[in-house]
Amino acid sequence: MTDDWRLWREAADTALYGEEGFYRRPEGPAGHFRTSVHASPLFAAAVARLLAATARELGTDTVDLVDVGAGRGELLTGVLAAVRGGVAPGLAVRAYAVELAPRPPGLHPEIGWSAELPPGARGLLFANEWLDNVPTQIAEADEDGVARYVLVREDGAERLGAPVTGADARWLSRWWPLSRPGGRAEIGLPRDEAWTRAVSSMDAGTAVAVDYAHARGSRPPFGTLTGFREGREVRPVPDGRCDLTSHVALDACAAAAGGPAELLDQRTALRDLGVSGERPPLAQASADPAGYVRALASAGEAAELTARGGLGDFGWLRQRVPVREGGYCPA
Repeated sequence: MTDDWRLWREAADTALYGEEGFYRRPEGPAGHFRTSVHASPLFAAAVARLLAATARELGTDTVDLVDVGAGRGELLTGVLAAVRGGVAPGLAVRAYAVELAPRPPGLHPEIGWSAELPPGARGLLFANEWLDNVPTQIAEADEDGVARYVLVREDGAERLGAPVTGADARWLSRWWPLSRPGGRAEIGLPRDEAWTRAVSSMDAGTAVAVDYAHARGSRPPFGTLTGFREGREVRPVPDGRCDLTSHVALDACAAAAGGPAELLDQRTALRDLGVSGERPPLAQASADPAGYVRALASAGEAAELTARGGLGDFGWLRQRVPVREGGYCPA
């Protein structure tokens, strides 16, 4: 523990990704919080359908799948299982995990593992709950309404620093203006840049970011920075013992990367991909009791993935990626 005051972005980067950071811990993210990937295999099956649709658009039966912020490879493992289980028969998948943590033991040997984005992917890039863990600067308006950087100590104590200037100030002005004393914002410029790099790494296809999100005109007045540890929300403290996360301005990310983009909620996105929370007909209970029980369990999992006030409210940014030869992939 030190008494040094640091900008939030630098403190969070060390706490999450330093040599002893939160995301280097052996238990992985699944040891502390539950994402859609962990909630149900229906999520991976939906991604497999999206991958198959992308392959059809590209006119190929061999396609790349890049999972950015791959955790311990759970999504890629699930998608490959869904493809082989009949969701996308005949589709050959080149799978790449992008993750700072070491490759986990026992991961399927066909899954590539790297800390860097693979260049020239043609297919689907999927980033599930990645951008919320790209650290940002935190700004707060002082008593005169001037946006200032928030400084933090390793114990989580905060104080205001210098006024926000330069590119950070321009981002705030466009995407999250602050004027009311005490108002706070997460300056999303690092996320815009990270998303643009991810999109630019591809040769053709679709890039998808799934995350807690908000839009201009309805930003939270006091920001969203929080912590998670062992399944519970905790005070955000940059000491490496908890996750540090904040909601993502996906509209700003879309504008930064350029090209055709669509913003929708997870509820709509998953229903478009065949995930529905509708209960099976009661008549099936007598005609096919075992099938009814399976369908009922599946409906329960689908309901969780699409629930209002829960996972269904996550934002999906779907961005078409320009092909090198010019133009865009067919819609």
